[in-house]
Amino acid sequence: MNINPRPISGGWDDGFSLDDHIVRSEFTEYDEYGHPQFHTIRTELGELLFKLKYKNDRSAIPFIAQAACDFIQQWNPGIDVIVPTPPSKKRAIQPLYEIAKELGTLLHCPVDTHSVTKIKETEELKNVVEYAKRLDLIDGAYVIQSSALHGKRILLLDDLYQSGATLNAVSRLLKSKNTASSVFVLALTRTRSSS
Repeated sequence: MNINPRPISGGWDDGFSLDDHIVRSEFTEYDEYGHPQFHTIRTELGELLFKLKYKNDRSAIPFIAQAACDFIQQWNPGIDVIVPTPPSKKRAIQPLYEIAKELGTLLHCPVDTHSVTKIKETEELKNVVEYAKRLDLIDGAYVIQSSALHGKRILLLDDLYQSGATLNAVSRLLKSKNTASSVFVLALTRTRSSS
């Protein structure tokens, strides 16, 4: 799979996003309720994530995980554990957790989906444009539930990088009280506005 990795900066030791999510989106028409409709062209990775998250196409998981694995092996941050960001929307199957599990298998690296949890309900951040409002929404939303991550080199995994608000909040939490020795961030895709 062709990807276009780019560094992303924030409150972590090092970080990257693998590719854009959308190449372009073209207006097509208004629906019967007056809502604009678009024809969206995504990158290969963006399309796989879209199919997994919104079409429940689990066949996308191995391809997404393999692309992430190949990049991580080149990057070589020397991680001890993979921690996917807690989801903002409850689903029967959490797509990012499934990708993280597959990635953990490929890298022979444990995945921790329990130590960092979300304790405050928020609206999905992808729908919030203002960075200050995003920060307000996630203030105090996450906690560390156990000491399992103490002293570890953590790969914090997210599916979509827009402003970095969630990744920064969770990174700060992981670095507080010396929980993590290092935090590395990998966002699978990024919005065009974050590029």
